[in-house]
Amino acid sequence: MKIVLSNEAMAWFKEEMETTAGEYIRFYARYGGSSQLHEGFSLGVTKEEPMELAVELIEENIHFYIEERDVWYFDGHDLHVNIDSKLQELTYSYKK
Repeated sequence: MKIVLSNEAMAWFKEEMETTAGEYIRFYARYGGSSQLHEGFSLGVTKEEPMELAVELIEENIHFYIEERDVWYFDGHDLHVNIDSKLQELTYSYKK
């Protein structure tokens, strides 16, 4: 399992979340909504330090990660993070 981040998504994090080198961005399972993987759950994103890091991608010294407690949500899939060019919002896809 890994995190794959497009260049456009990286630019989005820097601009929209004002993310800078040395900070941590967490992807997590949240109750509510739906996703390609689970009905009733969706993917959330927040800026916070890890407690029990399971998966990490470091780009431009920014740490993108998933906690051990959220690994179940991905069901063995890689997380691909991109941008919807029309809405200028993050998009997520999951690939084995």
